[in-house]
Order: sequence, then C-alpha cells, then structure tokens
Amino acid sequence: METDSMESSTRSNQNDEIHHNGTFHFSSTKTHGGGGGASPAVVTNIVGPTATSVYELLECPVCTCSMYPPIHQCHNGHTLCSTCKVRVHNRCPTCRQELGDIRCLALEKVAESLELPCKFYNLGCPEIFPYYSKLKHESLCNFRPYGCPYAGSECGVVGDIPFLVSHLRDDHKVDMHAGSTFNHRYVKSNPREVENATWMLTVFHCFGQYFCLHFEAFQLGMGPVYMAFLRFMGDEEEARSYSYSLEVGGSGRKLTWEGTPRSIRDSHRKVRDSNDGLIIQRNMALFFSGGDRKELKLRVTGKIWKEQHSPDSGLFMPNLSS
Repeated sequence: METDSMESSTRSNQNDEIHHNGTFHFSSTKTHGGGGGASPAVVTNIVGPTATSVYELLECPVCTCSMYPPIHQCHNGHTLCSTCKVRVHNRCPTCRQELGDIRCLALEKVAESLELPCKFYNLGCPEIFPYYSKLKHESLCNFRPYGCPYAGSECGVVGDIPFLVSHLRDDHKVDMHAGSTFNHRYVKSNPREVENATWMLTVFHCFGQYFCLHFEAFQLGMGPVYMAFLRFMGDEEEARSYSYSLEVGGSGRKLTWEGTPRSIRDSHRKVRDSNDGLIIQRNMALFFSGGDRKELKLRVTGKIWKEQHSPDSGLFMPNLSS
C-alpha cells in the first residue's frame, strides 16, 4: 500500500477519562429510578446485582441468552433455546439425553407474564416491556451503546460517545480537531493503484458535538474513485439538525457536495456503498492534482453548520458559529 498523508490547519487534544461498565464502555454511569407497570419484586431483582430465579430459568444454559419461544426441554425437564438445540445436535447439554420435540409451554407462559426493564436502563432508558417485546426494543433503543466508527479495521469496541472519542484518539491515533471548518490535503504517490483499505479519518468537535470526516479510495466498477463524507457521533434524529459541505478542486475547476451527516448508527460501509458523499472519479482527481498526473494531490475543504428554525418564516437558517 502506498504511503498516504493528510495535512490539517488545526489540531486539539482531548483529555477524556475512560471508564468501563460491564461489557460496554462508558465515560459516566447513569441510573434511573424505574417506572410503573411492572411487578416491584421482578423489576427490583432484575436490575439489581442478582437475577431472580425466574429470570435464571429463562437463561439458556448453552449460550446464556434469554430464551424465546419455542423453548425446548428434554425428558428430564432441562431447557434450552431453539438455536442451541441445533448446535448440540438434539442432545441435552445437561443430561445428554435426546431432546426430541418437547416444548416447555409452562416456561413460555411464565415469560409472557413478566415485565422487565430495558437492559440499557443504567444508561438512562426508563422503559419497561413485556418479556417478548423487550428484545425488539433493545435492538433499536436510543440508549444502546454505539459501535466504534473507525473504518480501518474490524474494531468491536462499543460505548458512549465520550468513551469512543477517547478510544479513537488513544487507540486508533485519530487526529482530533476543534472547529466547524476544515482544510485537508490528501497525497498519494501512485494514484493508479487503489485498494479498498485506503482511507483517512479525522474527528471534529464543534457545536458541542463530534463528527467523523472520512476520506478514502476504493474500487467502483472498473476504476477507483475517491470519496469524502461526514458522520455524526450520535443518533439519526439529532444528526438531521446539522448540515455540511465539501469542496475539492484545482486548475480553475471544483466539485461541491452538500448534505446531512449520517449517524454512526449506520455502518461505515453502509454509508459508503450508498454513495452518500462527495465522489471524485480518478481522472477528475488527477486533473485537480495538476502537474504530470502521476501523483494525487487533493485538497478537500468544507464546513459544518447547525440548522436553526426560524419561527417567523418557518424556514431553517444556518448557524455557522461553533
């Protein structure tokens, strides 16, 4: 892989403290006082340090996840989930007896009667759900942790935004910048050889939020392209409060892009494959680079602004101050 470099006009250092909470990583611990609609005995024990005996009965002994119908049992009454039934080749993992096709209807009925808090209650989610509705909510819960937005490796770290900012800076050595404008120069010595892993990532802090600027090269069809796009370190709804523009040019020509940053809830690949950003074909990139067209020299400039609603006109007015 060729050597890539990126220059920037500003740099800032962050000093966030990293904390760990269970299997997730958070910069602070939030608590909530529960909610109505659930049996106090069940809710109190579930959210406390020890689970209730009922909840333990609903835990699959193989994968240790909560079981959902169909819940299977052997002739001796040992239970496991339908996914693990296939994994253990129809043999009970406890007594080694053949499982057959016996459903534990009693346990399924017990599960129907339970109301449990969202597993992200300690991050601030106040919701309580029937057992069978809980899983769907948790997959979409706004309080669920975020995945690491770093695109250069399959990083499995998850956590809240302050933790991920520190993680990007300390573990991935990502450049951190303060301000809502940027001016970067991307240089590649051999632009005719492009690999999918050729990328750069920079984090910007403005308007009290963090944004990830991606710039990368990848193969699209028969030839390589260069693409720049912005992601918001937060949820999609809040991301729609911001806009950004990107510009690249040279030799008296320029390309511009304006759009809304995508939330890091959307994977890096999903955003890239949707072509939601500034795309520069290789021939155009070389034209912008000037010279003998043997070296890529692209300068990408841009800005981020917050949309402000005007109550008089009903229009959104840009706020360019950071």
